[in-house]
Amino acid sequence: MFRATLKSLLARKVRLILSGLAVVLGVMFVSGAFVLTDTLGRSFDAVFADGFAEVDVNVAAKPKVELGELEGEQVASPLPAATVERVKQVPGVADAVGVVAADGARLIGSNGKVVTSFGPPQLGENWTGESDLLRLREGRAPQADDEIVVNAALAQAAKVRVGDRVGVLTLEPKREFTLVGVFGYSGDRDSIGGVNEVMFTTPVAQRLMLGEPGTFSSITVTAVDGVSPESLRDDVAAVLGADYEVKTGEQVAADQAASLKEGLNFFNRVLLGFAAVALLVGTFLILNTFSIIVAQRTRELALMRAIGASGRQIIGSVVLEAIAVGLIASVLGLAAGVGVGALLAYLFGKFAGGLTLAGVGVPAAAVIGAFAVGLVITVVAALLPALRASRIPPIAAMQDVATPDRPLTKVTVAGAVVTAVGGALLFVGLSGNAGGNTLATILGGVLFAFIGVALLTPLISRPVVSLLGGIFAWSVPGKLGRLNSGRNPRRTAITAAALMVGIALVTGVTVILDSAKGSIGKLAQDTIKAELVISGAQSGPRPPSFDPAVLEKAAAIPGVRLVDGQYGDMATVAGERTWVSASSNVAALRQIYGAEVTAGDIDRLAPDQMLVSSDTAQARGLTVGSAVPVQLSRGEERTYTVSGIYASSQLTNPVVLPAEAAAGFAIPQPIQGFIQLAPGTPVADVQPRVEALLADSPEVSVADRDAFIEQQTSQLDGLLTMIQILLALAIVIAVLGIINTLALSVLERTRELGLLRAIGLRRAQTMRMITVEAVVISVFGALLGMAVGTGLGAAVVEALKDEGITDLVLPWDQMGIVLGLAAFVGVAAAVLPAVRAARINVLGAIAHD
Repeated sequence: MFRATLKSLLARKVRLILSGLAVVLGVMFVSGAFVLTDTLGRSFDAVFADGFAEVDVNVAAKPKVELGELEGEQVASPLPAATVERVKQVPGVADAVGVVAADGARLIGSNGKVVTSFGPPQLGENWTGESDLLRLREGRAPQADDEIVVNAALAQAAKVRVGDRVGVLTLEPKREFTLVGVFGYSGDRDSIGGVNEVMFTTPVAQRLMLGEPGTFSSITVTAVDGVSPESLRDDVAAVLGADYEVKTGEQVAADQAASLKEGLNFFNRVLLGFAAVALLVGTFLILNTFSIIVAQRTRELALMRAIGASGRQIIGSVVLEAIAVGLIASVLGLAAGVGVGALLAYLFGKFAGGLTLAGVGVPAAAVIGAFAVGLVITVVAALLPALRASRIPPIAAMQDVATPDRPLTKVTVAGAVVTAVGGALLFVGLSGNAGGNTLATILGGVLFAFIGVALLTPLISRPVVSLLGGIFAWSVPGKLGRLNSGRNPRRTAITAAALMVGIALVTGVTVILDSAKGSIGKLAQDTIKAELVISGAQSGPRPPSFDPAVLEKAAAIPGVRLVDGQYGDMATVAGERTWVSASSNVAALRQIYGAEVTAGDIDRLAPDQMLVSSDTAQARGLTVGSAVPVQLSRGEERTYTVSGIYASSQLTNPVVLPAEAAAGFAIPQPIQGFIQLAPGTPVADVQPRVEALLADSPEVSVADRDAFIEQQTSQLDGLLTMIQILLALAIVIAVLGIINTLALSVLERTRELGLLRAIGLRRAQTMRMITVEAVVISVFGALLGMAVGTGLGAAVVEALKDEGITDLVLPWDQMGIVLGLAAFVGVAAAVLPAVRAARINVLGAIAHD
């Protein structure tokens, strides 16, 4: 039986390779995700190990507001200069150096634009001298207050040279400096981890980066020879007390690398999610392949049963074929995944500003995941056809035809039950009644919904396919293609279901994001009563900001009625992390944003008062007069009194503080500005004058309200494009499924095709017949996917009404494009099977058994 199975496998290697490609692509995604995150993780380990290689102990004050990697920018609490002297007195300390290092030093390049960063920070630091790690390549160290040095990577990106006058944005507005030096790192590196660095003299760095003269962000400590970093750490911690974080250099490097790996783990989960989609589609393809192979081998398997093979041996034969396919696909998928992971890591390194990559490695998770997924998916998909094969009666060996298609009653009932379970899970998850398992419940609902619809597809395939095929019924090849696509509803349904999954997800996501864009745009149009908006596109962790003096100057422009600058930050409010804002003109809350007062006064704020939204007030039991402790990123905790409560809306923040509070924000400059014009004032008269005021704030620009709304919602377009690219893999696998189904169908119908050719069907007509069959299946899958995707998207939009997504927007233009592409995919998928069908030897085909 084993030899017979191997011979069967070799005889059908082409069709099995086609089905194995689906597993290869899915496994590639799985292993590639692990290879990518492992390579980047080890690269970050090496970067931070280098950065702290010369640090025995590091001292830092505990941050005022602790944030995770994905929650915002962590602001270090400043250390008084006296702390440096205290540390120097600790026995075992050879030297202690105060360090200023904070994100937010943005250099303006020779083109007048800010050099941006898509991940790595843009550090502003104090020059502490050369070391074994850092060396000047050109020029000298900064000595005067208007002198800086930068690393070689930043100098190249900005296209500036020693001697140039350059602008730098920090906690303060643009300031001009003379570039007096360029430095690099050991190993001929232009930067460490793609970080852009600007170094000032110590007093200037303290003022511009920390906002407090005579302070440092950390202290680096060197131990006396013979004193271990661990023992010195303990001694320094005992002297300073619990308000300080004292760690060895290795600990700091590990902690910072771990923080970045938190973001990598999220990215890894996203990639694995798309891998799961690809594998789900691949399961349909493998199931269809083995079902067709079993159907074609009915007489062969029946003969085996007749000569004594048991049902268990028949199952073992089919499963053994599946294991062989799964093993080969896993090996190929793992190899492809290593290549893809290495390529993505390389692109990430370049995109992130020149991250030096560690050697590409293959972690155990990639190998285990590849073989576990590849084997399990293939064997599970082949199990049903194997059970069906074991039930073939020996008498079938006497028949000339394959086993007829079975009734659809059982599969329809099963589909209805599974679909109902999926709908119930979606309802529970989207209604917010799943507790802490909301995401898992929703994903489970989507999975059950897809499987249920796939099971129901045979029931609806015959009438729908017949209707679609009617478009081509004007010719004999068209009629034959229509009949062929509907003759086996199970096969057609599984093939179409594979395409349905990818298109349903793309359509569903598009419906959700387009509805979000439409709802946000409509809400902003109806709510924001400002003709001009100052803002910038955020390309990194820090939002663009501008000089607050622009607000006062803009208010003095003739025709300007009201100007408001918005500041924002994460803070701890009554013990909970909350997004807070500050407004330069609190009256704008009603006049520009349309806020409605529910209690107290929201038109003015004293320096010790705050406003809260009605949702925040209800959740925390606040009323007018409540005293609330607030800890901002900088400064000491302060108590504010609630002076007003306004109705919550999607465009209002939960907490509004007075403008004076912005000095304690991570970014103490406005990140948006809104300008309301007097009635009858043309926008074109005011906009150029505001643009002139922003000459020293190159991160932002001024636009009319429509352009601002488009700018804000366009970020969703980038997200949609990324999702569509990742889901394209599932669609590619579905196309393979159509090719495979048609190729196997051509083999199955060899004698039939020979008879058709014998009675006059020409080669071109044969090719058109196969093409019609492919187009009908492809368009059916696309229509099914758009229907399911629209339903899922509409359900999510309905569930998100309370979150501000109130308008259901259907992407008709995109659905039309998808339908056209589906027809094209059908034509493309039919090329190889159609050519093969056209080349069939007529006499050999008639004699084929």
